[in-house]
Amino acid sequence: MGFAVFTFLVIFLLFVSGGFLLFYREAMLQRIHAVITPNEKRGNLSSVMQYTGHALGGVIEQFERVLPKSQAEVSVTQQRLIRAGYRGDSAIKNFYGAKVLIPTVLCVLVTIAGLAHANPFLVYLVALGGGFLAPDFWLGRRISVRQAAIRRGLPDILDLLVICIEAGQSLDQATARTSEELRMAQPAVTDELNVVVLEQRAGRARTDAWKHFAERTGVDVVRNLVSVLVQSEQFGTSVAKTLRVHSDTLRTQRRQKVEEQAAKTSVKLVFPLVFFIFPSLFLVTLGPAVIIMADSFKQFFNR
Repeated sequence: MGFAVFTFLVIFLLFVSGGFLLFYREAMLQRIHAVITPNEKRGNLSSVMQYTGHALGGVIEQFERVLPKSQAEVSVTQQRLIRAGYRGDSAIKNFYGAKVLIPTVLCVLVTIAGLAHANPFLVYLVALGGGFLAPDFWLGRRISVRQAAIRRGLPDILDLLVICIEAGQSLDQATARTSEELRMAQPAVTDELNVVVLEQRAGRARTDAWKHFAERTGVDVVRNLVSVLVQSEQFGTSVAKTLRVHSDTLRTQRRQKVEEQAAKTSVKLVFPLVFFIFPSLFLVTLGPAVIIMADSFKQFFNR
């Protein structure tokens, strides 16, 4: 088994090295020239890691052309990638490239490890299907995590928006200041707010920019916030008071959800108690008595 894993690692490293040589020969020559030339300024570790990441992404992009896909499917996938926080041009290519590369690597691993002797068709089918669907499951997980982060951070964003608006700033200025101040504490929400600010600076209407914010995230609380802001702008009500009420509502909903999850705990504990804890308790408490009774009956019947 160890020899098979070692052989797989060697083949995988040779495969990656061949990809670098085929697709990034010129870039590698430039890096070698920068290293051997003492007069030129060398890049730091972060730049080297970033360049390596781009190089790996470029290798994965080459496999994207193998997979057939329609324009509608590409649009849906791109929307999912945007909801997960990946807006780069290469994100869609990396995603489809991974859907080709991962099944190939799994099949090679299965072949080298010798796992397909019993039922080759089933093993290779599982490897191909699992490798093809793995990027979709990973992307769905990333979307769920990012949406949960947006739900958690939205009340804090609204509180700072209220403070900025009450200090005399407009909603656009308050949005830009909030995205700058909470960039480290709430990166997911501030990232989307930066897009809203950039769209407004590019000339897009405020209502359209906030509606695009709701469409990009796909979060229900963000849709409610956008609806509240649009109605407040249409009817001329106070934006600060509206945001404060909405923030209190979100915190109340969060508290109610936590209480609901706590109330479900007792019901969820029934199955672990019955199937795992109770048998162990019965074994510890009744086991010695059963052994003693068995010995007693054994001696009784031997007489």
